[in-house]
Amino acid sequence: MTKADIFKENIKGRNVTVIGIGISNLPLIKYLTEAGAVVTACDAHDAEWLGDNYKICAELGVKTCLGDGYLDNLTDDIIFKTPGMRIDKPELVKAAERGARITSEMETFFELCPSHIIAVTGSDGKTTTTTLIHKMLTDAGYKTWLGGNIGHPLLSEVDGMTENDYVVLELSSFQLHTMKYSPEIAVITNLSPNHLDWHTDYNEYIEAKTNIYNNMTEGCKLILNAGNPDSAALIPPEYVKVEYFSRGDDTEIGISDGAIVCKGRTVLNINDIKIPGMHNVENYMAAIGAVDGLVPDDVIVNTAKTFGGVPHRIELVRTLDGVRYYNSSIDSSPNRTINTLNVFGEKVIMISGGKDKGIPYDAMGEPVADHVKTLILIGATSDKIEDSLKATGRADEVEVIRAESYEDAVNAARSKAAEGDVVLLSPASTSFDMFRNFEERGNLFKKLVNELK
Repeated sequence: MTKADIFKENIKGRNVTVIGIGISNLPLIKYLTEAGAVVTACDAHDAEWLGDNYKICAELGVKTCLGDGYLDNLTDDIIFKTPGMRIDKPELVKAAERGARITSEMETFFELCPSHIIAVTGSDGKTTTTTLIHKMLTDAGYKTWLGGNIGHPLLSEVDGMTENDYVVLELSSFQLHTMKYSPEIAVITNLSPNHLDWHTDYNEYIEAKTNIYNNMTEGCKLILNAGNPDSAALIPPEYVKVEYFSRGDDTEIGISDGAIVCKGRTVLNINDIKIPGMHNVENYMAAIGAVDGLVPDDVIVNTAKTFGGVPHRIELVRTLDGVRYYNSSIDSSPNRTINTLNVFGEKVIMISGGKDKGIPYDAMGEPVADHVKTLILIGATSDKIEDSLKATGRADEVEVIRAESYEDAVNAARSKAAEGDVVLLSPASTSFDMFRNFEERGNLFKKLVNELK
């Protein structure tokens, strides 16, 4: 019997609670009910807000506990929490004290997965790096699976996986916060303050990220960014094989004569990389480090020449009257926006702002002054972004406009743009003040831009 078979046998007839009826937990709920568990699904939202997700639960025969007090009766012995819920939430602490097992979809997947696992985390570049690794392995002929914080949850597909397959996961600090498992190969793209509205402080955020390697066994490999101070300062267990990448030529994966070099051999000419920006060159270095020894170099070169990027990441929406409109809704931190701005040679018209994660915006002022001619602000972080610009003493170099809605923001950008200009959505903030996720934000921006006449 496989680990998954044993799990389903043990879960049959058990009372199980799943907290969160979102896209990440629906496959889990289905998997558990099909295995014979008696599932109660809890969510802070009501049935109307949950919409189709609620209907799916009803069709599966799942009991629900919704709205205020949705955590008041956590009496089941097994509780799957949503990644965005802290383990020290009082209701979970109380449940754990009476003996309940608190786990998650991702932790259970690690327990049951029979395949090789490669995982990626970091503050920026996770999704692109994860996607690159997955594409390189797939193009090299491996049967691969993509999931975690990208794509869709994989627990419901674990029955179809084999020991020869490769699973490539993007893992957030939320998923890693209590993780007791680590992959065979791990990548930390970089570290900078992020999600400080959820983590108690930056140290806890970093500690969560280190769980990607804390449970590695001998022979496992970790790829770190030597050019990022907080990543370079990490001290993994001695038995973990650590390799570094950087923009220099003194690390295992580096740059020499305009090409990415891995352990002394030239792998990829930077000019062959289709997606723009030096931050994406770093993403390629991280991915090359992860697949070194698994993927032939010619496959890596072909990936670079053909991969056009992930949606919502410096995504060209359209060109209208000579104005290029780019959607980079994924830019949920100042550092991401700074990287995006560095891609453009001309000064841009930028729409920015969103939910405040409690992180500093001080570093954003100079790049905005250097790369932005009109700044259109919307959302809770508008004041922080404008204050960072004022602190440079160069605020008079940038026109600042406040918008009340995305319709206003896009229309303001259109009115300011002339032939040859770039309009860029780069929020430097999360989307949860106005949207369910960054995809919804980016899709609205693309819809509004495509409706311009």
